[in-house]
Amino acid sequence: MLLSLGLIAIGFVFLVWGADRFVAGAAATARNLGVSPLIIGLTVIGFGTSAPEMVVSGVAALRGNPGLAVGNAVGSNIANIALILGVAASIYPLQIHSDTLRREYPILLVVSVLALVLMLDQSLGRIDGAILLFGLLLMTTWMAAIGMQRSGPDPIAAEFATEIPSDMSTPVALGWLMLGMIVLPASSHILVLGATDIARIMGVSDVVIGLTIVAIGTSLPELAAAIASVLKREYELVIGNIIGSNMFNLLGVLGIAASIEPTPVDKTLLYRDYTIMLGLSLMLFLMAYGFRGPGRISRVSGAVLLAAFVAYQAMVFYTELNQ
Repeated sequence: MLLSLGLIAIGFVFLVWGADRFVAGAAATARNLGVSPLIIGLTVIGFGTSAPEMVVSGVAALRGNPGLAVGNAVGSNIANIALILGVAASIYPLQIHSDTLRREYPILLVVSVLALVLMLDQSLGRIDGAILLFGLLLMTTWMAAIGMQRSGPDPIAAEFATEIPSDMSTPVALGWLMLGMIVLPASSHILVLGATDIARIMGVSDVVIGLTIVAIGTSLPELAAAIASVLKREYELVIGNIIGSNMFNLLGVLGIAASIEPTPVDKTLLYRDYTIMLGLSLMLFLMAYGFRGPGRISRVSGAVLLAAFVAYQAMVFYTELNQ
């Protein structure tokens, strides 16, 4: 047990560090090539913050544990909204003014429904994976188009600009990018190895470990970024990273896993966990869209989200251990 926990801890540490270096290198390279901060934020940073989930998903599928990958995708989305947004809003109430984010909220709901439809037969095959990856391509293209067509100022564009390294040369940026690409799969392999051992020792399924331990661990980069952003009053950045990460998780993480290894979708995950994820996504839309002015997520809402996350984690383990 101690060895498995050690492997998970080591995997998480290097996964977070590798993701940070990957994002910094990719963002700096794009900036040095003249790409606008808004496009970098919506695409490169959005992809990079989901890199841990995507790589863990691919490694898990290659090792014959696709259930862990599916659980990781759904669990990470729940953690992004209930845990990360809950923590951020508990520190400072979030005010959201970005028109770009207003366009993204409905797309997140559409992506969530698409993934649900593909999983209703309780399986994700290679065709489903191809559909999800094609959706990822369309979404990334659409985000880049938004960035290019944007004419007026948007608060989130300025916040993205402050997060992109401005003094990193292209050779250094490429070096960090390549190092991140090496560290991410290596650390993911260690993490998946430890997580599957923990599942075997505890007598729980890979899906449950993906929904809980692995989901929280792979969401650590987003949590660290959210705390840093909210302390700097970059509220749009907090919401933007969560929305982007959740869309990339559903399309990229599930798409990669299903394309590598077709997997059955656990009935409980589909009707309990995915339903909770959909409910949280709808709550995010209703709170942050701002139908009559700026969106606002209060400290009370943040506390409610955190309490919901703790209750959800307890419910998952209680249900699994008492079956």
